[in-house]
Amino acid sequence: MDLSGKTVLLTGGTGSFGTAFLARVTAVWPDVVVRVYSRDELKQSELQKRFDGEQVRWFIGDVRDRSRLTRAMRGADVVVHAAAMKQVPACEYNPFEAVRTNILGAQHLVDAAIDSGVERVVALSTDKAVNPVNLYGATKLCQEKIIVQGNAYAAGSGTRLSCVRYGNVVGSRGSVVPLFREQARSGRLTITDERMTRFWITLDQAVDLVLFGLEHTVGGEVFIPKIPSMRVTDLAEAMAPGVPFDVVGVRPGEKLHELLLTGDEARHAVDAGDVYVVLPEHPWWDEHPRWREATALADGFVYSSETNDWWLTAEELRAMVG
Repeated sequence: MDLSGKTVLLTGGTGSFGTAFLARVTAVWPDVVVRVYSRDELKQSELQKRFDGEQVRWFIGDVRDRSRLTRAMRGADVVVHAAAMKQVPACEYNPFEAVRTNILGAQHLVDAAIDSGVERVVALSTDKAVNPVNLYGATKLCQEKIIVQGNAYAAGSGTRLSCVRYGNVVGSRGSVVPLFREQARSGRLTITDERMTRFWITLDQAVDLVLFGLEHTVGGEVFIPKIPSMRVTDLAEAMAPGVPFDVVGVRPGEKLHELLLTGDEARHAVDAGDVYVVLPEHPWWDEHPRWREATALADGFVYSSETNDWWLTAEELRAMVG
């Protein structure tokens, strides 16, 4: 989607993804205006040191606050929804706080977008939303349902809403990469389970996916990138060659392997080249010419980090994490 002259509202704009998205769009489209919407004034003040021009506006606000979100969204053409509570232990310990941000916040987003006449909305989801085993994943599954169904309420308007769903982001805050980096200095790593695998995506790839979704959405799709898997033991070897590790066991709410697409979803999903697209199963959805020529997935197809046919080696991981 060409964002020239557009106004973009970016929720969660001070996070890892938000910072990468902000850097990309302000560099590619010099006349775009991005409204950063987040609740952390310190992070905003720090980010302003990098982006202090006329292209960026700064809104303190919470997606739990519908009136503030609506005010920030007024006049926006595009919304990218990256705000979330995403730390699994924090969501488990504070369950309703996660519900308020990830679920109620999604409903506020849909309502505000339709009422404000926004053209396109893309919300970020996660592999943990697929067959969730923790509250974070469950709230993101609810978010996906709310965003997709929001197109039914937007049918009489020009607003179209969709989701992107991807795996673990290389080096994002709170991920295993900074943890291993810190532990390597002490001479010993902790690994939950030697069998563990994960999908792996870079921030640049995540931004590419969101821009793809903005450009190609008809309304109601979930866009899933084709990305590699990695073994946690390979990541440990890449980051700390020869450093011993202790196996500490899988944490509550954690999976051995991650799913991005289930066999049930595959029945209404297509292969569109670099992405899989899950199409809505709702009466308001008509088969659209944009996806008519895409390839239907094989019966029983499952996209799992364990059975993926694209794997990162320790050398490739070392090059990615630096």
